[in-house]
Order: sequence, then C-alpha cells, then structure tokens
Amino acid sequence: MRRIAGIVLAVLLIGGVVAAVVAGRQGEDKGTATKTVQGVIGSEKAEFFADPDVVKALAAKGFTVKTESSGSWAMEGLDLKGYDFAFPSSQAPAGQLAAKYDVRQPLPRPFYSPLVVVAHRSAAEVLAANGLATLAGRSRGTLKMAAYLDAARHDRTWQQLEGADRHGELTGTLYIASTDPESSNSGALYLAAASYVAGGGKVAASTADIDRTAPLLRKLVSVQGAQQSSSDGPFRDFISGAGNPLVLVYESQVATLLGEQQSVDDLVVLYPDTTVNSDHTVVPLTDEGRALGDLLSTDPTLRKLAVEHGFRPQGDTAEFIAATAGRAAYLNQTLTGVRQAPVPTSKVLHEMARRARG
Repeated sequence: MRRIAGIVLAVLLIGGVVAAVVAGRQGEDKGTATKTVQGVIGSEKAEFFADPDVVKALAAKGFTVKTESSGSWAMEGLDLKGYDFAFPSSQAPAGQLAAKYDVRQPLPRPFYSPLVVVAHRSAAEVLAANGLATLAGRSRGTLKMAAYLDAARHDRTWQQLEGADRHGELTGTLYIASTDPESSNSGALYLAAASYVAGGGKVAASTADIDRTAPLLRKLVSVQGAQQSSSDGPFRDFISGAGNPLVLVYESQVATLLGEQQSVDDLVVLYPDTTVNSDHTVVPLTDEGRALGDLLSTDPTLRKLAVEHGFRPQGDTAEFIAATAGRAAYLNQTLTGVRQAPVPTSKVLHEMARRARG
C-alpha cells in the first residue's frame, strides 16, 4: 500500500514539475508569440522581407512572415491554397488574383515604385547626344519615350548613333532589356507605357487599339531573345557589368542598391518621360493576410523601412524625399517631368503581352 502511495505521489510531483515548466514557458512567450503567415511576393520585395529590421518590426506586431518569390503575372497560375496572401507588383495582376479567389475590396496598397531605365554612363551620354535622352548631372536623366520608340520602330543600331563608335561595348540593335511580359509585371507595364505613347496618349481598350501598336511592341520584345521572368536577374547582371547597357527595373531596386553603396560608378538612372507606377498590392487570402497588408500600409516603422528599401509609401511624398536625400544625384525624388501612363485592363494587357511575344 505504501509502495502504491509512493508511486502516486511521484507521478503527481512529476506532473507538477511539467505543469510548472509549461506555465513558465507560456509566461516567457507572453507578448512575444507571433502568428506565421505565408505569402508569394514579387522578387523585388524579397530583400525587404528578409531585412532583420523588418523581421523585428513585424514580430513586434505579432507576425512571422514567410515568403516565396514569383513573377507577378505568373502568380495567377499558382495554387495558392494554404497561403495567407499574394503580393504582386501592381494592381492589374492583383485584381486578377482577387477575382479568382473572391477577395473583398479594397486591396491594401502599401507602397509604389516607378519603372526606370538603368544605363551605363557611356550609353546615357550617347542617347543624350542623339536626342533620345536629357541628362541632369552625371547620374540622372530623362528618357524621351517617343524618340526611343521611333528608333526602335526603325531598327536603329548603336553604330548609327553619333559618338557610339568611341565605346566598343555599344554595338548591335538599340533596345531596353525588360522581363517577360506574360509572367512579369515590369515587362507588362513596359508594354503598357510604350503602347500609350505609340497610340498618341490613348489607353488601349480594344482589339483595334492592340492591332495598332502590336508590330512595335513585338519589335521591343523580339529583339531581346530569351527574357527572364523577374527583374532581379537583369538588374544584377547589369550591376555586374554583364548584359545590355540599358535595363528596365524598378526605382526601388536602384534606391536599395544606393542605400547599401551610396554611389555606383558608371550608373545613370533614366526616368522615362512617360512611365507607369507599379502599385505593390496585397491580395489577402485570409484574415491574417489582410491584417498584414493593413499593417504594412499604416505602421510608421514599417513605412520607414519600406522607404529605406526604395519604395514610395502611398500618400506621403515627403517621407521618400527625406529618406533618400543622400541619393538625390541619382533619383528624381519628386518625379518632375515624368508623366504617368494609365494601365489597360488586365484582359487587354494579357492580349498585348501575348501578341508582343508572338
């Protein structure tokens, strides 16, 4: 009997110790526990979500965010069951995803970024000397879209431009390297801006409108050969000195690079005089995904960190100007002289990309 009582007492003591340990752990986690949310994002936001300061700021608000990268338009072909959010790079693919998954509006749009063209200084100076660009100092300028598209329409080569013969790397057909418009947001928006300029300032809205600019858009794409599905690859190639001397990227990618290095030799940032802003839009697939999207839009710390990564927060230009003051030699902080082209509907943009790809 004593033996049985001893065993019972030992079990109770062990149970008490286990309960105390569990209670202690719960007490330690109080206030620091986070909910994990899973999302698919455009690759240009990968460094933002990987930033330890961003991870810390999200954890302070109760979030652990796990992400996978994908081309924005390619997200529509993914099975997003089990994910909390998708975060493409503009409203058009976000709208497609919202319709597919019956997501209620409005969709959170925490920040945006205009499309720009990065150029080696030699290429930028040749473009300026031939009326295709204007320069504002050594590291920033404006690309004249109408003049550039006219050059593309006539298959002009670098060798036909005055002064290009002094730069051995400037050979072959003049073109801007962009991403695959059928899978990548930046590539699709490039066609939207080009179509708008080539169409005389009219947004493509019909088959006739697509037909009118399709031959030119086909030239813009076909001259490039194989295209990547993400802007990250072409940008890294450019920075390493490989690839084309003109590459279409997001301003945020340039701003992030400058934030890390302060200055980059031989880099000129050309803002197309007609461009498209990429509105990074969250598609919440769960309540937690919507809470995250709202947090990215409103939390002061996360907004500040987004600016540090080169994104322009919605509704406050001053935040971006103040944060990028040391990078003003490269960045057109107020977007002076830059016209915003409206974007066609998703259906039209898809058809435009399909026709451009042939």
